[in-house]
Amino acid sequence: MSSKPILIVPGEKRSIFFEIFFKSLKSKSFSSPLILICDKKDLNKGINKFKFKHIIEQIELDNIDSKKFLKNKIYIIHVKYQNSSLYMHNCFKIAFKLIKDGLTHKIINGPINKTKTLKKKYLGVTEFVAKSFNIDKFAMLIYNKKLSVCPVTTHLPIKLVAKKIIKKNIKEKIVIVNNFYKKYLGYKPRIAVIGLNPHCESILKYNEDSKIIAPVIKSFKNKINVKGPFSADTIFLKNNRKKFDIIIGMYHDQVLTPIKTMFEYDAINITIGLPFLRVTPDHGPNEKMIGKNISNPISLIRSLEFLDRK
Repeated sequence: MSSKPILIVPGEKRSIFFEIFFKSLKSKSFSSPLILICDKKDLNKGINKFKFKHIIEQIELDNIDSKKFLKNKIYIIHVKYQNSSLYMHNCFKIAFKLIKDGLTHKIINGPINKTKTLKKKYLGVTEFVAKSFNIDKFAMLIYNKKLSVCPVTTHLPIKLVAKKIIKKNIKEKIVIVNNFYKKYLGYKPRIAVIGLNPHCESILKYNEDSKIIAPVIKSFKNKINVKGPFSADTIFLKNNRKKFDIIIGMYHDQVLTPIKTMFEYDAINITIGLPFLRVTPDHGPNEKMIGKNISNPISLIRSLEFLDRK
């Protein structure tokens, strides 16, 4: 029986991806076919090292349209490694083509070294993926069933954050989050928005929380279930956070630090606002852990579980 496959770009050559990949497959089965887009030499090293016994079938791009992908089966499209940046771009180029051709709407990418691979051209992989599909309105969602977070600005230096805290950007993120939850999760989320300043107060004459954030939230009255602005130092307390499904913050570490403290690796990174589902485990290449066989696969497991049901 044919099914929509999940495309997987393992990411950097030097990373823990294949360790957590084979651990994930040994701990749980997934019904969706999996298509790895990578160098087969790296894959074979992983197969031998982690004693993976299932057959992985190599497929070619020129006959992929006629291919019937079987449930529980793994495939590989070979991409020869040349250098890190070129290799990553070639892998993504193939994956994006398959998505644009309608083969699937599901993709996972492994850890990417933003400095080496993106070479400061993009703030992060989220922006790189969105730009590749000419999408201007998108957001980073760190998702867990109990609580998720979304930063208005992503990998932006702190001194530049305040300039990006404008009504348009905040409104855009609230709408994208609300639409994603309704479309893919089947319900209207309870959204909290955090202020920019400590305690939502400022010693300066101009206060972004009262002048920008509060009016945006008020504009959604009776349209979207959103409240705030809340102080960042108390919104994540147990009795406060249980009132919401997602918390939108003004900058990256304002919301990612508490969510990773609470759930550690039990969360996934979803780029929302795209015409397809792009998910990535919520951690980096973790080069210090390579070869130690102690990396936690739970984030990749959650990524595969999420797409397996879509």
